Amino acid sequence: MINSVLNTELAIIQAPMAGVQNAKLTVAVCEAGGLGSLPCAMLSTEQLKSELDYISQHTDKPYNLNFFCHHTPDYTLEQQTAWHNVLAPYFEEFAIDASQFTRNASRQPINQQVIDVIAPYKPPVVSFHFGLPSKDILSQIKAWGGVVLSSATTLNEAHWLQANGADAVIAQGIEAGGHRGHFLSMDLSLQPTTVQLVRECVELDIPVIAAGGICTAEDVAQYQALGVTAVQVGSAYLLCEEATTGTLHREALKTVSPDSTELTTLFSGRPARGIRNRVMQQLGAMPEQAPPFPYASIAMTALRSKAEANGDSGFTPLWCGERFIAREGINAKQITELLMQGWQS
Repeated sequence: MINSVLNTELAIIQAPMAGVQNAKLTVAVCEAGGLGSLPCAMLSTEQLKSELDYISQHTDKPYNLNFFCHHTPDYTLEQQTAWHNVLAPYFEEFAIDASQFTRNASRQPINQQVIDVIAPYKPPVVSFHFGLPSKDILSQIKAWGGVVLSSATTLNEAHWLQANGADAVIAQGIEAGGHRGHFLSMDLSLQPTTVQLVRECVELDIPVIAAGGICTAEDVAQYQALGVTAVQVGSAYLLCEEATTGTLHREALKTVSPDSTELTTLFSGRPARGIRNRVMQQLGAMPEQAPPFPYASIAMTALRSKAEANGDSGFTPLWCGERFIAREGINAKQITELLMQGWQS
Protein backbone atom coordinates (compact mmCIF):
# COMPACT_ATOMS: atom_id res chain seq x y z
CA MET A 1 0.00 0.00 0.00
CA ILE A 2 1.49 3.35 -1.07
CA ASN A 3 1.68 6.05 1.61
CA SER A 4 -0.58 8.83 0.36
CA VAL A 5 1.61 11.68 1.61
CA LEU A 6 5.10 10.40 0.91
CA ASN A 7 4.24 8.24 -2.13
CA THR A 8 6.39 5.47 -0.65
CA GLU A 9 5.70 1.82 0.03
CA LEU A 10 6.45 2.22 3.73
CA ALA A 11 5.35 4.88 6.21
CA ILE A 12 8.83 5.81 7.39
CA ILE A 13 11.19 8.73 6.80
CA GLN A 14 14.89 8.40 7.50
CA ALA A 15 15.67 11.62 9.33
CA PRO A 16 18.30 13.83 7.66
CA MET A 17 21.50 13.69 9.74
CA ALA A 18 24.27 16.07 8.71
CA GLY A 19 27.78 14.83 9.38
CA VAL A 20 26.90 11.13 9.63
CA GLN A 21 25.44 10.38 6.22
CA ASN A 22 25.50 11.10 2.52
CA ALA A 23 23.34 10.07 -0.42
CA LYS A 24 24.29 6.41 -0.01
CA LEU A 25 22.07 6.13 3.08
CA THR A 26 19.35 8.15 1.37
CA VAL A 27 19.24 5.72 -1.54
CA ALA A 28 19.38 2.65 0.68
CA VAL A 29 16.27 3.71 2.58
CA CYS A 30 14.47 4.68 -0.63
CA GLU A 31 15.23 1.28 -2.14
CA ALA A 32 13.97 -0.38 1.06
CA GLY A 33 10.61 1.30 0.54
CA GLY A 34 10.93 4.25 2.91
CA LEU A 35 11.66 7.92 2.27
CA GLY A 36 15.40 8.47 2.36
CA SER A 37 16.51 11.98 3.28
CA LEU A 38 19.58 14.03 2.42
CA PRO A 39 20.74 16.81 4.79
CA CYS A 40 21.65 19.76 2.58
CA ALA A 41 22.26 22.71 4.92
CA MET A 42 26.03 22.27 4.95
CA LEU A 43 26.54 21.26 1.32
CA SER A 44 28.17 23.54 -1.24
CA THR A 45 26.53 23.95 -4.63
CA GLU A 46 28.94 21.45 -6.14
CA GLN A 47 28.37 18.92 -3.34
CA LEU A 48 24.61 19.28 -3.62
CA LYS A 49 24.71 18.61 -7.36
CA SER A 50 26.96 15.61 -6.85
CA GLU A 51 24.68 14.09 -4.22
CA LEU A 52 21.59 14.71 -6.37
CA ASP A 53 23.29 13.05 -9.34
CA TYR A 54 24.08 10.04 -7.15
CA ILE A 55 20.48 9.76 -5.98
CA SER A 56 19.13 10.14 -9.52
CA GLN A 57 21.47 7.45 -10.82
CA HIS A 58 20.78 4.93 -8.05
CA THR A 59 17.05 5.09 -7.37
CA ASP A 60 13.82 6.06 -9.05
CA LYS A 61 11.95 6.14 -5.72
CA PRO A 62 10.80 9.32 -3.94
CA TYR A 63 13.39 11.02 -1.71
CA ASN A 64 13.59 14.04 0.58
CA LEU A 65 15.96 17.02 0.61
CA ASN A 66 16.25 18.81 3.94
CA PHE A 67 17.19 22.47 4.45
CA PHE A 68 17.39 24.98 7.30
CA CYS A 69 15.30 28.15 7.51
CA HIS A 70 17.08 29.89 10.35
CA HIS A 71 17.74 33.61 10.47
CA THR A 72 21.45 34.32 10.65
CA PRO A 73 22.14 37.01 13.28
CA ASP A 74 25.30 39.06 13.54
CA TYR A 75 28.22 37.52 15.40
CA THR A 76 29.91 40.43 17.10
CA LEU A 77 33.51 40.72 18.16
CA GLU A 78 32.30 40.97 21.75
CA GLN A 79 30.40 37.68 21.45
CA GLN A 80 33.38 35.99 19.85
CA THR A 81 35.73 37.28 22.56
CA ALA A 82 33.44 36.04 25.35
CA TRP A 83 33.18 32.62 23.71
CA HIS A 84 36.92 32.37 23.13
CA ASN A 85 37.60 33.30 26.75
CA VAL A 86 35.52 30.30 27.84
CA LEU A 87 37.39 28.02 25.44
CA ALA A 88 40.85 29.51 26.11
CA PRO A 89 42.12 26.58 28.26
CA TYR A 90 41.28 24.18 25.44
CA PHE A 91 42.95 26.38 22.82
CA GLU A 92 46.08 26.27 24.96
CA GLU A 93 45.81 22.51 25.46
CA PHE A 94 45.61 21.85 21.72
CA ALA A 95 47.92 24.71 20.63
CA ILE A 96 45.19 26.45 18.61
CA ASP A 97 45.56 30.07 17.49
CA ALA A 98 41.98 31.30 17.78
CA SER A 99 42.88 34.79 16.57
CA GLN A 100 42.60 33.50 13.00
CA PHE A 101 38.97 32.36 13.33
CA THR A 102 36.41 34.19 11.22
CA ARG A 103 32.94 35.31 12.24
CA ASN A 104 31.28 33.92 9.09
CA ALA A 105 28.29 31.58 9.28
CA SER A 106 29.06 27.99 8.29
CA ARG A 107 25.43 27.13 7.54
CA GLN A 108 23.15 29.26 5.42
CA PRO A 109 19.37 29.05 5.15
CA ILE A 110 17.84 27.96 1.86
CA ASN A 111 17.78 30.69 -0.79
CA GLN A 112 17.01 31.18 -4.46
CA GLN A 113 20.45 29.99 -5.54
CA VAL A 114 19.75 26.63 -3.90
CA ILE A 115 16.33 26.42 -5.54
CA ASP A 116 17.96 27.04 -8.92
CA VAL A 117 20.28 24.08 -8.27
CA ILE A 118 17.62 21.60 -7.16
CA ALA A 119 14.74 22.62 -9.44
CA PRO A 120 15.94 20.60 -12.49
CA TYR A 121 15.88 17.46 -10.32
CA LYS A 122 12.34 18.14 -9.05
CA PRO A 123 12.88 16.49 -5.65
CA PRO A 124 9.60 14.82 -4.65
CA VAL A 125 9.80 15.93 -1.01
CA VAL A 126 11.53 18.94 0.53
CA SER A 127 11.63 19.28 4.31
CA PHE A 128 12.65 22.13 6.57
CA HIS A 129 14.02 22.74 10.04
CA PHE A 130 13.45 26.00 11.95
CA GLY A 131 10.24 26.98 10.15
CA LEU A 132 9.57 27.55 6.47
CA PRO A 133 11.25 29.57 3.70
CA SER A 134 9.60 32.45 1.86
CA LYS A 135 6.28 31.97 0.09
CA ASP A 136 8.05 32.47 -3.24
CA ILE A 137 10.39 29.55 -2.55
CA LEU A 138 7.51 27.39 -1.34
CA SER A 139 5.50 28.14 -4.48
CA GLN A 140 8.43 27.09 -6.68
CA ILE A 141 8.76 23.77 -4.85
CA LYS A 142 5.06 23.08 -5.12
CA ALA A 143 5.05 24.06 -8.79
CA TRP A 144 7.20 21.03 -9.67
CA GLY A 145 4.98 18.82 -7.48
CA GLY A 146 7.16 18.81 -4.39
CA VAL A 147 5.62 17.91 -1.03
CA VAL A 148 6.66 20.30 1.76
CA LEU A 149 7.33 19.03 5.29
CA SER A 150 8.59 20.92 8.33
CA SER A 151 9.31 20.18 11.98
CA ALA A 152 7.22 21.48 14.86
CA THR A 153 8.19 21.14 18.51
CA THR A 154 4.95 22.59 19.92
CA LEU A 155 1.30 22.69 18.91
CA ASN A 156 1.65 26.43 18.23
CA GLU A 157 4.43 25.74 15.74
CA ALA A 158 2.35 23.01 14.12
CA HIS A 159 -0.57 25.41 13.65
CA TRP A 160 1.83 28.01 12.20
CA LEU A 161 3.21 25.50 9.71
CA GLN A 162 -0.28 24.44 8.66
CA ALA A 163 -1.26 28.09 8.13
CA ASN A 164 1.89 28.92 6.15
CA GLY A 165 2.07 26.23 3.52
CA ALA A 166 3.36 22.95 4.98
CA ASP A 167 1.73 19.86 3.45
CA ALA A 168 2.49 17.80 6.58
CA VAL A 169 3.96 18.44 10.01
CA ILE A 170 6.80 16.48 11.59
CA ALA A 171 5.95 16.45 15.31
CA GLN A 172 9.40 16.39 16.91
CA GLY A 173 9.38 15.47 20.58
CA ILE A 174 11.98 16.41 23.14
CA GLU A 175 13.56 12.93 22.90
CA ALA A 176 14.82 13.45 19.33
CA GLY A 177 18.53 13.39 18.60
CA GLY A 178 20.27 16.33 16.95
CA HIS A 179 18.86 19.83 16.62
CA ARG A 180 15.48 20.94 17.93
CA GLY A 181 13.34 22.23 15.10
CA HIS A 182 11.86 25.02 17.21
CA PHE A 183 11.38 28.43 15.66
CA LEU A 184 8.57 30.35 17.43
CA SER A 185 10.14 30.11 20.87
CA MET A 186 13.54 29.02 22.16
CA ASP A 187 12.00 28.02 25.52
CA LEU A 188 12.77 24.31 25.82
CA SER A 189 10.27 23.90 28.65
CA LEU A 190 7.52 24.31 26.06
CA GLN A 191 8.58 21.23 24.10
CA PRO A 192 6.65 18.11 25.11
CA THR A 193 7.47 14.46 24.57
CA THR A 194 6.77 12.91 21.20
CA VAL A 195 3.67 11.12 22.48
CA GLN A 196 2.28 14.29 24.03
CA LEU A 197 2.98 16.37 20.93
CA VAL A 198 1.52 13.81 18.54
CA ARG A 199 -1.67 13.59 20.59
CA GLU A 200 -2.07 17.36 20.27
CA CYS A 201 -1.12 17.58 16.60
CA VAL A 202 -3.28 14.80 15.16
CA GLU A 203 -6.21 17.21 15.36
CA LEU A 204 -4.62 19.31 12.60
CA ASP A 205 -6.13 19.44 9.12
CA ILE A 206 -2.90 18.18 7.54
CA PRO A 207 -1.03 14.89 8.09
CA VAL A 208 1.26 14.45 11.08
CA ILE A 209 4.54 12.51 11.20
CA ALA A 210 5.93 11.41 14.58
CA ALA A 211 9.64 11.98 15.33
CA GLY A 212 11.78 11.52 18.42
CA GLY A 213 12.79 8.47 20.42
CA ILE A 214 11.35 5.96 17.95
CA CYS A 215 13.56 2.89 17.97
CA THR A 216 11.39 -0.25 17.95
CA ALA A 217 8.52 -1.77 16.01
CA GLU A 218 6.40 -1.32 19.14
CA ASP A 219 7.08 2.43 19.05
CA VAL A 220 5.95 2.54 15.44
CA ALA A 221 2.75 0.67 16.28
CA GLN A 222 2.05 3.09 19.13
CA TYR A 223 2.26 6.13 16.88
CA GLN A 224 0.20 4.55 14.14
CA ALA A 225 -2.49 3.90 16.75
CA LEU A 226 -2.37 7.59 17.70
CA GLY A 227 -3.17 8.54 14.10
CA VAL A 228 0.07 9.60 12.44
CA THR A 229 0.63 9.26 8.71
CA ALA A 230 4.24 8.09 9.14
CA VAL A 231 7.19 8.07 11.51
CA GLN A 232 10.56 9.77 11.11
CA VAL A 233 13.58 7.93 12.52
CA GLY A 234 17.20 9.06 12.69
CA SER A 235 19.33 7.58 15.46
CA ALA A 236 18.33 3.99 14.64
CA TYR A 237 20.31 4.35 11.40
CA LEU A 238 23.51 5.70 13.00
CA LEU A 239 25.27 2.35 13.21
CA CYS A 240 24.06 0.94 9.90
CA GLU A 241 26.54 0.06 7.17
CA GLU A 242 25.58 2.93 4.87
CA ALA A 243 25.98 5.67 7.49
CA THR A 244 29.23 7.67 7.56
CA THR A 245 29.16 7.91 11.36
CA GLY A 246 32.77 8.27 12.51
CA THR A 247 34.63 5.63 14.49
CA LEU A 248 34.63 7.63 17.74
CA HIS A 249 30.93 8.34 17.40
CA ARG A 250 30.21 4.66 16.72
CA GLU A 251 32.18 3.61 19.80
CA ALA A 252 30.22 6.05 21.97
CA LEU A 253 26.93 4.75 20.57
CA LYS A 254 27.80 1.17 21.50
CA THR A 255 27.91 2.05 25.20
CA VAL A 256 25.16 4.69 25.39
CA SER A 257 22.78 4.41 28.34
CA PRO A 258 19.24 5.77 28.79
CA ASP A 259 20.44 8.80 30.77
CA SER A 260 23.62 9.61 28.83
CA THR A 261 22.18 12.08 26.29
CA GLU A 262 21.55 15.76 26.90
CA LEU A 263 20.49 18.89 25.04
CA THR A 264 23.42 21.22 24.41
CA THR A 265 24.17 24.50 22.63
CA LEU A 266 27.94 24.00 22.77
CA PHE A 267 28.47 22.70 19.26
CA SER A 268 26.34 25.02 17.15
CA GLY A 269 24.56 27.57 19.34
CA ARG A 270 21.16 25.86 19.07
CA PRO A 271 19.95 23.12 21.40
CA ALA A 272 20.69 19.65 20.04
CA ARG A 273 20.63 16.26 21.75
CA GLY A 274 23.82 14.23 21.95
CA ILE A 275 25.80 11.88 24.16
CA ARG A 276 27.36 13.70 27.10
CA ASN A 277 31.12 14.10 26.68
CA ARG A 278 34.05 15.97 28.21
CA VAL A 279 33.27 19.49 27.04
CA MET A 280 29.59 19.19 28.00
CA GLN A 281 30.54 17.98 31.47
CA GLN A 282 33.18 20.64 32.05
CA LEU A 283 31.44 23.72 30.62
CA GLY A 284 27.85 22.71 31.16
CA ALA A 285 25.57 21.76 28.29
CA MET A 286 24.25 25.28 27.67
CA PRO A 287 26.77 27.94 28.71
CA GLU A 288 25.44 31.46 28.38
CA GLN A 289 28.53 32.53 26.42
CA ALA A 290 27.80 30.16 23.54
CA PRO A 291 27.18 32.38 20.50
CA PRO A 292 24.03 32.09 18.39
CA PHE A 293 23.59 29.42 15.73
CA PRO A 294 25.65 28.53 13.79
CA TYR A 295 28.66 30.45 15.09
CA ALA A 296 29.54 28.24 18.06
CA SER A 297 30.69 25.61 15.59
CA ILE A 298 33.61 27.69 14.28
CA ALA A 299 35.78 27.26 17.37
CA MET A 300 34.32 23.89 18.36
CA THR A 301 35.14 22.37 14.98
CA ALA A 302 38.80 23.31 15.42
CA LEU A 303 38.87 21.73 18.88
CA ARG A 304 37.09 18.65 17.59
CA SER A 305 39.62 18.20 14.80
CA LYS A 306 42.58 18.34 17.18
CA ALA A 307 40.98 16.04 19.74
CA GLU A 308 39.80 13.46 17.23
CA ALA A 309 43.32 13.26 15.82
CA ASN A 310 44.27 11.94 19.28
CA GLY A 311 41.38 9.49 19.36
CA ASP A 312 39.42 11.75 21.73
CA SER A 313 35.66 12.34 21.27
CA GLY A 314 35.52 14.91 24.07
CA PHE A 315 34.76 17.75 21.63
CA THR A 316 32.72 15.81 19.08
CA PRO A 317 28.96 16.36 18.69
CA LEU A 318 27.82 12.79 19.37
CA TRP A 319 24.23 13.30 18.24
CA CYS A 320 21.84 10.64 19.47
CA GLY A 321 18.22 10.44 20.53
CA GLU A 322 16.88 9.07 23.78
CA ARG A 323 16.10 5.36 24.09
CA PHE A 324 18.79 4.46 21.56
CA ILE A 325 19.34 0.75 20.85
CA ALA A 326 22.76 -0.21 19.48
CA ARG A 327 22.31 -2.56 16.53
CA GLU A 328 25.62 -3.50 14.92
CA GLY A 329 26.31 -5.34 11.68
CA ILE A 330 23.03 -4.26 10.16
CA ASN A 331 22.16 -2.31 7.03
CA ALA A 332 19.57 0.37 6.32
CA LYS A 333 17.17 -2.03 4.65
CA GLN A 334 17.18 -4.28 7.71
CA ILE A 335 16.62 -1.34 10.07
CA THR A 336 13.73 -0.10 7.94
CA GLU A 337 12.09 -3.51 7.77
CA LEU A 338 12.58 -4.13 11.50
CA LEU A 339 10.85 -0.88 12.44
CA MET A 340 8.08 -1.27 9.90
CA GLN A 341 7.07 -4.59 11.40
CA GLY A 342 5.07 -2.41 13.76
CA TRP A 343 3.07 -0.68 11.02
CA GLN A 344 -0.17 -2.32 9.99
CA SER A 345 -1.14 -1.71 6.34
